[in-house]
Amino acid sequence: QVQLVESGGGLVQAGGSLRLSCAASGRTFSRYAMGWFRQAPGKEREFVAAISWSGGSTAYADSVKGRFTISRDNAKNTVYLQMASLKPEDTAVYYCAADGTTAQAMGAPSKLSRGMDYWGKGTLVTVSS
Repeated sequence: QVQLVESGGGLVQAGGSLRLSCAASGRTFSRYAMGWFRQAPGKEREFVAAISWSGGSTAYADSVKGRFTISRDNAKNTVYLQMASLKPEDTAVYYCAADGTTAQAMGAPSKLSRGMDYWGKGTLVTVSS
């Protein structure tokens, strides 16, 4: 079992930065690829970024490439999402997920529809214009 708890959300102005953290419990954290997803009001949940168990491979949605960076610290059982140049359209609840697949696979729409092994409860990010 892996439990995920997100933190770091809040209100930020457009153009600003924010770092999200996802703390995982359980000894098997390093065995999972980790991902960030988001869901804006009235919209479906969408993929944002993912990182392999080793941290050596990452994947990003086109909408965040060059602005967001995912990283992980297996010693701290934590995955991070550094967000820069934030836009109002980045406003959403951001969810952390763990899955026994690859970072690239976590970004596939078909994978999202099938579900991830574990989900956090989310943290709200609001970007004001």
